Amino acid sequence: MSINHEQNHMFFAKRNLVYGHKGMVATSQYLAAQAGLNTLKAGGNAIDAAIATAACLTVVEPTSNGIGSDAFALVWVNEQLYALNGSGYAPKSLSIEALKARGYDQMPVDGVIPITVPGTPAAWAELSKRFGKLPFKRLFDDAIEYAEQGFAVSSEVAKSWQAAHNVYKKNRTDAVFNPWYDCFTNQQQQPPQTGERWFLNDHAKTLKAIANTKANSFYNGALAKKIVDYIQAHDGFLSLDDLNYYQPEWVDPISVNYRGYDIHEMPPNTQGLIALEALKIMEGFHVDTSDDVKTVHQQIEALKLAFKDGLAHISDLTKMPIKPHDLLDEAYLNERRELIKDEAQDFKAGQPLKGGTVYLATADEQGNMVSFIQSNYMGFGSGVVIPKTGIAMQNRGHTFSLDDTHVNKLTGGKKTYHTIIPGFITKNNEAIGPFGVMGGFMQPQGHMQVIMNMIDFNMSPQDALDRYRWQWMKGKTIAVEPSMPSTLIDGLKAKGHDIQVREQYALFGRGQIIFKHQHGLLGACESRCDSVVLTY
Repeated sequence: MSINHEQNHMFFAKRNLVYGHKGMVATSQYLAAQAGLNTLKAGGNAIDAAIATAACLTVVEPTSNGIGSDAFALVWVNEQLYALNGSGYAPKSLSIEALKARGYDQMPVDGVIPITVPGTPAAWAELSKRFGKLPFKRLFDDAIEYAEQGFAVSSEVAKSWQAAHNVYKKNRTDAVFNPWYDCFTNQQQQPPQTGERWFLNDHAKTLKAIANTKANSFYNGALAKKIVDYIQAHDGFLSLDDLNYYQPEWVDPISVNYRGYDIHEMPPNTQGLIALEALKIMEGFHVDTSDDVKTVHQQIEALKLAFKDGLAHISDLTKMPIKPHDLLDEAYLNERRELIKDEAQDFKAGQPLKGGTVYLATADEQGNMVSFIQSNYMGFGSGVVIPKTGIAMQNRGHTFSLDDTHVNKLTGGKKTYHTIIPGFITKNNEAIGPFGVMGGFMQPQGHMQVIMNMIDFNMSPQDALDRYRWQWMKGKTIAVEPSMPSTLIDGLKAKGHDIQVREQYALFGRGQIIFKHQHGLLGACESRCDSVVLTY
C-alpha cells in the first residue's frame, strides 16, 4: 500500500492528504471533529477523542445517529487490537408470534416495534472505563455547549434533514411521531436550513445526565423510565429489565490477510464478514487497473457471492450454526470463486437498503488509534423520539426476519444482523490505522473498494475515498456514480449488469481514514459530505 502516492483520481472538490504528528481526528462533520481535537489538546487520548467526537455527532449530525444508537469500536492500544460490540438486543418479550398476532408478516421500518436496546451510551462509558484518560464527564463539554448554545447546521446535514422531513410529513403522521417534530422542526414544523443556528436543549439535558452518571441514568435511572414509559404507552415491547441488564461486549476481531495486509473487522452480528469474504475471493484473481471491465465485473460478482452468504448466515454470533471461519475457509472460498463467470449472474442474495450512519477515526501521539461507528439506522431511526429528552430511538429490529427458519429470525433478547462496521489495517502486527465507509448495506462494498483502491491500485487514502463507487442493489442491478467512465459502464452492461447511474452521493457511503506513516500521521476524509480531518 503506497500511502504517500499522490496521483489524483478525485471527482469532487480536490482534497489533499492531511499530515500531523501529535493527534488527529477524522469524521463526517467538522464541529464534531473539532470536539475531538479539543479533547486531545486537553490531554485526552485517542479513546477520549473518539467519545467526545461521537457525543458531538449526536448533536450536529442527528440525521445519521443519535443517543438512541448502537455503536462498534476497534481500538488499538499497546500494540494490540480490541473490539467492542455496542449493539443492543431485541426486547425479551418481542417474538414472531406476538407480531403475527398483531397482523405483521414482516418487521416494520418505523414506530415502536423495531426499537431495540440502544448500545451507544453504554459503549461510550465502557470505552472510557477501560482505556480513557480524562474524566468521562469532561468528554461531553463540546456536545452540550453546541446543544445549549446552538450550532450552525452544515450543508449536507441540512439536505438530509430536509429529505427526512419530506418522508415524515408524508408517511409518519401518527401521534407516536409528534415528539420528532417537537425536537427536529421549528414552530412551523420546518427543518433547519443550511447555516441556520439550531438548538437542542432537551438533548443537552440528556447528555448531562449520561455524563454525570456514566450512562447509568440511561439504563437504570430517570432516562430509562422515560424511554420505557413512552414506548409502552404506544404498545411497544421494550421494558426496564431490557435496559437494566444491557452491557456492551468485548469480542475478538475477525481478520484476513489480503496481499500482505491484515484487514480487521467486527465479528457477527455485524456484516464485516462480507467485506472479508469478498476480498479473499478477489485475492484469487489477477487484477489489472481500477478501470478494467473484467476486474470491476469480478469485484461485483465476488461481492454478490459474499452478500449471499452474509444475508443467509449472519446473525447474533451465539445463534449462528455457520461461523465466520467456515465462510473464510480456503477450500470454500475456492468453490465460491469458481462460480464467477464472464457474464453477470443473479445470486439472489437479498436487497441492500440505504442507511444513516456516522464514522470517525482518531489517533494520538502515544500510538493509540480508534475506528468507531454509530448509527440509528435509516436516518433518524424509528422516528420515535422520547419526549423532552432528544433521544431518537433506533430501528435496528427492522433487519430481523419473521421467518422462523431463518438464522436471523426474531427472538427476544437476540441481536440482529447489523450493518455498521468499523475497519482497521495492520501489517506484521503493527498498526497502519483505522478506516471506515458508512451507509447501510453499502459498507462492506465500500470497504472492499477502498481497500482494493489502496492495495491493488496504489492509490493514496484520499484518492481511494474520492474514487467513484458502485453499489450492488439486488439481482444484476448495480448503482454507479456519474463519474464512472462511460467505457466502463458500457463494458459492464455488455457483461449483463443492469447499470443505473445515480446522482445521490449518500447512496455510495462516506468514509474517513487515518494511517501512520514514517513522520507521524496522515488523514483522508470524504468529499461526499461535510467531513474533515483535523490535526495538530
